[in-house]
Amino acid sequence: MRNTFAKVFFEEAKLDNRLSIVVADISPAGAMTEFRKEFPNRFINTGVAEQIMIGMVAGMAMQGLKPFAYTIATFALYRPFEFIRDDLCYQNLPVTIVGIGGGVTYSSLGSTHHAQEDISIARSIPNLSILAPCDPLETEQATKYCTKQEEGPIYLRLGKAGEPNLSNEMSDPFLFGKIRYLKKGEEICVIGYGPILKFAIKISEYYANKNKNISIVSNHTLKPMDDEGLTQVLKKHNKIIVIEELSPIGGLSDYLKILSWKHNIYCEIIDFTLKDEFIHSYSSHDDLLELHGLSLDFIKSKLNL
Repeated sequence: MRNTFAKVFFEEAKLDNRLSIVVADISPAGAMTEFRKEFPNRFINTGVAEQIMIGMVAGMAMQGLKPFAYTIATFALYRPFEFIRDDLCYQNLPVTIVGIGGGVTYSSLGSTHHAQEDISIARSIPNLSILAPCDPLETEQATKYCTKQEEGPIYLRLGKAGEPNLSNEMSDPFLFGKIRYLKKGEEICVIGYGPILKFAIKISEYYANKNKNISIVSNHTLKPMDDEGLTQVLKKHNKIIVIEELSPIGGLSDYLKILSWKHNIYCEIIDFTLKDEFIHSYSSHDDLLELHGLSLDFIKSKLNL
């Protein structure tokens, strides 16, 4: 996903000389290296100085540029939080904060590198929109949107590398603030965002073996939420399965439960999230997800599949 972002950003930057990028201690690779070579005056590496990174993109935006701030998700959002709140969101500047490795993607580097609360934190900041594409194809569309929009700040949450494409056969277009159906069915709906939505494909296959026809929904925009689309999801399905690589507080599953209560819609909502705890494991991403209860075997057992 990060390679897709870099490639699309480079191509869009050829068309708009206001596009620029400020990184914090991340070595550019692939298309980002090409961008730095082609546009050296539009690429800045602040080093381990994330607050300066955010303050810098705020000033650049105020001068009419369209800057992106880019680094590992925890350091893109947590370390410079006050600067994001006051410099970007308070002034509603059109800056995109790119957080690489959302959730616990950087598993072996420990909790300092795990963005397991980023969505809930970002959703609480006024004026800050949130995009979390599920695969490289959605990343392409989300990146193009971010390069063109001038409404205000956006937190773009990405995976790292090697994520499969899930939305190849998607009929719904990518629209900011609107849900997309990967698959349309009845009775049961699996909904989520980010690369963890790959589990929905397997869950769909397990239900197909039980002659169940299910929907799969990508909720790529976490703020603003698509209240109309989500309300229809709740009305049309008896069971909603939420999968998100986020701690259980302040995410999509909480939002759906509140929405169902506000509209007096009864449906079963089963959520699979990260645990509300720091887990001291320094192995693979899949291993850490399993310890958090986000594995196919655990999900199958809870759903009696």
